[in-house]
Amino acid sequence: MEKRPSTLLPRRSVLGGLAALPFLIPGRVSAASYAPLSFDDLYGKISVLGLEFSDKAKALSGKPVAMRGFMAPPLKAEAQFFVLTEIPMSICPFCSTDSDWPDNIVVVYLDSRQTFTQPNETIEVRGMLEVGSWTDPETGFLSRLRIRQADYEAV
Repeated sequence: MEKRPSTLLPRRSVLGGLAALPFLIPGRVSAASYAPLSFDDLYGKISVLGLEFSDKAKALSGKPVAMRGFMAPPLKAEAQFFVLTEIPMSICPFCSTDSDWPDNIVVVYLDSRQTFTQPNETIEVRGMLEVGSWTDPETGFLSRLRIRQADYEAV
């Protein structure tokens, strides 16, 4: 009787390969699919009507992005959101109106609670970009840009 080669991979190879494929797990995004986004990419121009979003920011709305910056001090320790800033800040810049919204901050809504960092520590935030003015019904705070379902780590 002729012995035929097996077409099945050893179990260890198959299981080891699955660990390298995080994009197959529902709700997970592979690290490679986060589009890099900088503060310079957020706005295209400033007009008499105020800041206008850049084409890149509008194109990435609803998509996974990664941004680096600094965490502004949270308003309260148990908050599940914070403000990502281009430069370290010692106070929260949240209390602005739509017309005088700074062009170098993004609101970050965490996927789950995390320990906040020092305001001078560079972090990378990963999550889904949301573009457009929105007022948080719980806090009453306005934001023009948000990263939702986010997590972060020091870099």
